[in-house]
Amino acid sequence: MVFSTASFITQLAVLVLVLVLLHKPLGVHLERVFSGTTSSGPERLFYRLVGVDAGTDQSWTVYLRSVLVFSAVSVLMIFLLQRLQGVLPGSNDLPGVDPWVAMNTAISFVTNTNWQTYVPEATVGIFVQMCLLAVQNFLSAAVGIVVVVALVRGIVRTTTDRLGNFWVDLARASFRVLLPLATVGAVALVIGGVVQNFWPTEVTNMAAGVTQVIPGGPVASQEAIKVLGTNGGGYFNANSAHPLENPGIFTSMFQVFLILLIPSALPYMYGRMVGDQRQGYTVAGVMATLWVTSTALMGWAVASGQGTATAAAGGLGEGFEQRLGPAASSIFAASTTLTSTGAVNVAHDSLAPLAGGIAMLNMMLGEVAPGGTGSGLYGMLVLAIIAVFIAGLMVGRTPEFLGKKIGPREMKLAALYILVTPTLVLALAGITVLLPDVMANAPASGPHQFSEVLYAFTSGANNNGSAFGGITSSGPYLSVMLGIAMVLGRFLPIALVLALAGSLARQRKIPASSGTVPTHGWLFGSLLLSVTVIMTALSYFPALALGPLAEGLIA
Repeated sequence: MVFSTASFITQLAVLVLVLVLLHKPLGVHLERVFSGTTSSGPERLFYRLVGVDAGTDQSWTVYLRSVLVFSAVSVLMIFLLQRLQGVLPGSNDLPGVDPWVAMNTAISFVTNTNWQTYVPEATVGIFVQMCLLAVQNFLSAAVGIVVVVALVRGIVRTTTDRLGNFWVDLARASFRVLLPLATVGAVALVIGGVVQNFWPTEVTNMAAGVTQVIPGGPVASQEAIKVLGTNGGGYFNANSAHPLENPGIFTSMFQVFLILLIPSALPYMYGRMVGDQRQGYTVAGVMATLWVTSTALMGWAVASGQGTATAAAGGLGEGFEQRLGPAASSIFAASTTLTSTGAVNVAHDSLAPLAGGIAMLNMMLGEVAPGGTGSGLYGMLVLAIIAVFIAGLMVGRTPEFLGKKIGPREMKLAALYILVTPTLVLALAGITVLLPDVMANAPASGPHQFSEVLYAFTSGANNNGSAFGGITSSGPYLSVMLGIAMVLGRFLPIALVLALAGSLARQRKIPASSGTVPTHGWLFGSLLLSVTVIMTALSYFPALALGPLAEGLIA
């Protein structure tokens, strides 16, 4: 295959144009959803079922406890029902899921990681796919959104310890944001040719005279929320490279659009909620700069055609879906790793070494460009607080962020936030490479073998879910270690963000003065961009040098 620069630029331009057009309308809708006081019928029914008072706000500790309890119950239910699959309806005559795989799958879908240690069409039936995994695609995405809403409330509110009600926010995010958008997305995907049925599909190759039965199911409905909620778990093992899940260029671009839609609109919601739209535009500008830069670098790395697999195949083609081509695959690969999506339409293990390194670097940045649903914005706001602190040191002023002082407590929480994920990735990957029996699950050799392990833990701890497919992670050790990475990588940052929100909410608002560092405009945006790259990516540079950089130089 030949990399088409014209196709690459055209697809980028169309995506940017559509996202810009929808940035304000969707941002306005999001702000109205979470600032309103009325509840719909389904929401009131939900409140009665869970036994909550919709009019009662929660402190950050209660909000966090609600997140953790809800997530723990979800993990337990998904695990148990996977184990009981053989006696449940809609099992497709499949037995209960292996306990290690069931445990890892339950954790991965609840944490919005969607790491898949199994072949979906041969392991789970329609019931598990539709009633467990697809439902968690909604709920885990909603959890990310409500956490960033709680953080913004903490910035806005004064002299209070209340951040809202988790159950109310969860219901609103699910019923008013994700469900309507996913419904429209599913209809569009069906029109584009994505399968939506409850029976297998029989395909006959007339030239070879071979008939193949491909499992069917409610693919389009799961595909829509898979990408809209930056989840990523595919209905089929080939994920978005499967022709029944992603038939062509239109559906491929539409899936990227859905991936970026909510994260790119959240900054506008943030600007409206804090009463200064310039704040939202600055954050959105930094996110857009990182996305365009990374996507362009990904396109360049793929077009360069370097790498052992590419050379052995005689050029681009191995690991790429022929229907889509390398241009669409480059945009997809960059967008899914810059968010917490994990969906793939190209085998990331087959990317050129530098392209694979860019995919890893995107996750190592904290997936903030524009990031996952909610998690991208709250990650960027934590980095903005660090940027304000650095700016305050430069001018000799106590740092302030939107009228709130950034003191020792706030900085400790922010510092811990940016240290959690690198510590998890580097420590767990370092332990794993010292175990020869475990490393045998990554059959590659040299730098690429290390890259496969590094990618796995980077993906797990950042709740991404994509993988270098050469590594087998269904055994007990990797199932457990990746499960630990996913749990800690999801809930430790959430705990720190909510603690930060609670600390800010308790403060009084300080009027801006001549010494206040503006947190909007190109100057602060440049500082925020620099902090994002320096404070996150450089932590991983030695590991990258041992993996994809070394492999790229050798190739």
